[in-house]
Amino acid sequence: MASEISDKTERKGLRRVVAASMAGTIVEWYEFFLYATAATLVFNKVFFPASGNDLDNIIKAFLTYAVGFIARPIGGIVFGHFGDKYGRKHLLQVAIILVGVTTFLMGCLPTYDMIGYAAPILLIVLRFLQGFAVGGEWGGAVLLVAEHAPNRERGFWASWPQAAVPIGNLLATIVLLVLSFTLSDEAFLAWGWRVGFWLSVVIVGVGYYIRTKVSDAPIFHEAKAEMEANAAAGYGVAEVFKRYPRGVFTAMGLRFAENILYYMVVTFSITYMSVQLQMQTSSILTLMLLAHVFHAIVVPLVGRFTDSLGRRPVYAAGAGLMIVWAVVAFPMFNTRNDAIILLAIVAGLAVHALMYAGQPAIMAEMFPTRMRYSGVSLGYQVTSIVAGSMAPIIATALLRATGSWVPVAGYIVFAALVTLVAVYFLRESKGVDLGDIDEQDRISSGLSTAAPDAESKLTR
Repeated sequence: MASEISDKTERKGLRRVVAASMAGTIVEWYEFFLYATAATLVFNKVFFPASGNDLDNIIKAFLTYAVGFIARPIGGIVFGHFGDKYGRKHLLQVAIILVGVTTFLMGCLPTYDMIGYAAPILLIVLRFLQGFAVGGEWGGAVLLVAEHAPNRERGFWASWPQAAVPIGNLLATIVLLVLSFTLSDEAFLAWGWRVGFWLSVVIVGVGYYIRTKVSDAPIFHEAKAEMEANAAAGYGVAEVFKRYPRGVFTAMGLRFAENILYYMVVTFSITYMSVQLQMQTSSILTLMLLAHVFHAIVVPLVGRFTDSLGRRPVYAAGAGLMIVWAVVAFPMFNTRNDAIILLAIVAGLAVHALMYAGQPAIMAEMFPTRMRYSGVSLGYQVTSIVAGSMAPIIATALLRATGSWVPVAGYIVFAALVTLVAVYFLRESKGVDLGDIDEQDRISSGLSTAAPDAESKLTR
């Protein structure tokens, strides 16, 4: 009876941690996706001078979008360093406030017609700060859950913060969809788009409050006490590269295809439908809304599969099916049939989920607690510079240069092959105890003389 009560209490506490992690992630990805959508539909028209080709200004807008990705690894390094030293919770509270303030200010920016090139410059500055905050958010959010989760269910519980990303995107899509339906195109471009950015203040307040109600996991407090007692127990980016270079580079390789696929599906597809297919904004946003609902539902389900089937086979399936999607998706788009286009988008997000859902557990299981925040942030965020940030730009440039989707599909196939190589070098870590990873780290670092146990649980 006592054990049942204890189990229920632990489950309740774990759900509270999941809610806190998701709350902030929803906020930050609401704002990140709001920017991505606005870059295609609004920013190319209000922050840059008129161009003879719509794709030219969209590429310029995507370059400002890419600035956020460049800032993300910097945020990951800084937040990871201090998060490993002081805790995940405190850094997450800083991240959510910073991203909320910068997003609100984006909604206040004057346009190109008002102040000329100072408008895109200010946009770039705010975008950099927003990306910096988001770069620190992900590692702390997923680790807050992963370090609290039971060993055999870590894939499932740690996938919930991942599900918060499509939920945040869903909220952004709903806001933009309502505005596009209720306002004329002229009113939407003049001021309506700003409302979505201003609404971030409300969501930030809710997310920040929820995050005050949780604490870091016991395993982090143990690692923190050890680092304070032993000066040789280092942390931060330099220590991660010194001790676990394989983990960092494997994480980067795993991230490559997943990150590119996501922004091809949720960002470039909007460009393709808007410019190439000349679809209405409201129709595009409706399709994206339905797709985000599906994505939010399927991510935790895939997370459960990684606990039962293993991390490697699920991830390999996602990278392999990405190749198939690249070949069939654009002919489906070109049918101009809403149902078939929706199927293409949903299929892309389903393939993405096969890689995305397991990432928190996989990356958490690559590094010991004393440097886990730095390790996962580095592996996750650095890749975004050459993957997600460049994907819409490269795809749009290929489309503009050739007028064909075939080179774009080739780019997607290349990304999938890179990640398949990384999966080959990935060690299967399903069910591993994070405490055992810490103990193995103590032994290999000369910080302990206890017998190793984790290595036997990490097999290819």
